[in-house]
Amino acid sequence: MPDRLTWSIPANEYRRERWRNQFGWTREIVRMSRQNEAGLDRPIPGEDWDWRLSIAEIERDAPFSAFPGIDRELVLLSGNGLRLRFDDGEVHELLPPHDKLRFAGERAVQGELLDGLTHDFNLMWRRDRVRAELWHRPLVGPMVIFAEPGQTWAVHLLAGQARFADDSGLPPLEAGDTAILAAGSERLRNVLEGGGEVLLVRVAPLD
Repeated sequence: MPDRLTWSIPANEYRRERWRNQFGWTREIVRMSRQNEAGLDRPIPGEDWDWRLSIAEIERDAPFSAFPGIDRELVLLSGNGLRLRFDDGEVHELLPPHDKLRFAGERAVQGELLDGLTHDFNLMWRRDRVRAELWHRPLVGPMVIFAEPGQTWAVHLLAGQARFADDSGLPPLEAGDTAILAAGSERLRNVLEGGGEVLLVRVAPLD
């Protein structure tokens, strides 16, 4: 079994599907699970995923789907803003360019468009299986990404162009593309070069 798994997903290959509650559309980037002999995160079909990346297409005010046991982080990708109105009274606005918010998937929330449709990056993970972190960073020249043993990184290129300057064999990334870098028992080192902006996601199993 390989001790690393790296691949890229072009934006035009994301799978478009309805929300769980049927009130909107999403483009799924990938769903991942650690259920394999090598201990690597791998893409899987079905619902028994450990973590998932997608891009929500919000075209009208609508309630979000409920995801009990799952934490999520939402990042505004495009549009003039989205108001999240939670049933417990909290109200939070995601404003341009790339505001983000982390919240529990079982919280009831209504999405309200501020001025036209939005696209929103959606990271979800099962809190009893993995922990996840997300960063928005500029890409200016080389960026070194270390995946420690058992970790997986996702690199989503928001804008610009980028390529991996090592032996990963990954093709260049265009805006909207995503790369997955999964390490097994050994540390994985990747060097990303280019110019633009990226979302970086790090997922690790719970200790």
